[in-house]
Amino acid sequence: MGGFTYESEVITSIPPPKMFKACILDGDTLIPKIVPQVFKSVEYIEGNGEPGSIRKVTFAQGNQFNYMKQKVEALDREKFEYIYSVIEGDPLMNMLDKITYEIKLEASPGGGSMCKTSSKYYTIGDIELKEEAIKAGKEKASGVLFKAIEAYLLLEHWQHTSIKFASRAKRNRSRKENKQNNKMKLECTAEIFNFQHLLANPDAF
Repeated sequence: MGGFTYESEVITSIPPPKMFKACILDGDTLIPKIVPQVFKSVEYIEGNGEPGSIRKVTFAQGNQFNYMKQKVEALDREKFEYIYSVIEGDPLMNMLDKITYEIKLEASPGGGSMCKTSSKYYTIGDIELKEEAIKAGKEKASGVLFKAIEAYLLLEHWQHTSIKFASRAKRNRSRKENKQNNKMKLECTAEIFNFQHLLANPDAF
């Protein structure tokens, strides 16, 4: 069995606990909601998310892949580490025995997260893959899902905060509160735009 490893890093403005919860712990329900053009459903067919569990990911109609099965290898809620392997399905292309992903979230300056991913490709027998082509594709897709989740969480937070501020409008909202709300809106604008762009361009995944 041959293979190679690809590593990538992405910085988000979301702190590790919140990012890990959204991306990993709640990902089965949240990810299809965020990018329905890419993922139709994620469901566990064995276990409930702990190591040894197996889940089936069904892609949305129109994608190059139909489905894949993933096995949870390790889960550390304290260190924000998660390892899983693609063990069956279209992404293996009848050339790979499995693909193992190791994800680790670390705190970054400014209160955000450094999302580190290591992808290990294990080929079947003596099959040789065009490593550069696969890495190029991974580089294009790397971080897209993390950024989509980041944008979703920022939008959700801004909407929640806007509702809270609006409820105070009849209670003489101060100029300071207005400035705070406007600042938050401006900070979210770029990420919201990116999120909407991702939804309109599923090929980015």
